[in-house]
Amino acid sequence: MAEYPQSKVLVDPEWVAERLNNPSVRLVRADRNIDPLKSPSIPASVLWRWDTEMQQAGRHDIPDKNAFQELLSRSGISNGTTVVLYGGANNWYAAFAFWLLKIYGHEEIRVMHGGMQRWAGGNRPVATDTLSPSAASYHAGTPDWSIRAFRGEVEAAIETGNKLVVDVRSPPEFKGEVFAPQTPPKFGERAGHIPGAVHVPCTSAVNEDGTFKTADELQAQFTAQGVTPDKEVITYCTLGARSAQSWFVLSQLLGYPGVQLYDGSWGEWGNLIGAPIES
Repeated sequence: MAEYPQSKVLVDPEWVAERLNNPSVRLVRADRNIDPLKSPSIPASVLWRWDTEMQQAGRHDIPDKNAFQELLSRSGISNGTTVVLYGGANNWYAAFAFWLLKIYGHEEIRVMHGGMQRWAGGNRPVATDTLSPSAASYHAGTPDWSIRAFRGEVEAAIETGNKLVVDVRSPPEFKGEVFAPQTPPKFGERAGHIPGAVHVPCTSAVNEDGTFKTADELQAQFTAQGVTPDKEVITYCTLGARSAQSWFVLSQLLGYPGVQLYDGSWGEWGNLIGAPIES
């Protein structure tokens, strides 16, 4: 395991393999629109889809407290359960689920280093179905909104410079050539970036096997763009998943004290009436 200032939040596949039958540990695959038959998971995993379980039904927002409690309860998670998150896509959605759990005060959370890519690369067992555990009773805490940025805080950051806005999308997205990865703007969508944002692509944080780069490498990448621990930081992307990975790196691995995720991201900002953009 690589040593980071806060390395407790990462676990290796070997750690997970030893706890597959541990009733106090719940494996959660956090991903987007996957079919378990075509994309096998670690045995005994619960599936959280970003589009449904990690979003509030009928409203463009994260789950409210009641919906969050219901999700964890039906996932067989109680307040004392250690939740181990993993997924594909360089653990973007696992990082988003981590952030969501942090908002509602869950204490024991881990991310499997390297995600499903690393697990599958080690010839370990996989399953084409996901777990439907016995329900538990979960009680969420008062939401901690200090790790979430709303658009008013982004507007204040532009006007006052009190926080550093970090765009973690691809270079073509940052330049305004595309609205989302490989998707040109259409139907009134605007491409570009938030004025004054610095650019640190989230893809630069990981190695080919899906693991995070060393603490020194990560620190160097962010420091080169002026993203230092003494500054308050807001990360954003298109829909919040990629920037959740960068939020995780900065706040949970490198230990930056003042990091927020703007989960509204470009999906909100790029379509706001009157919001300034740069390209």
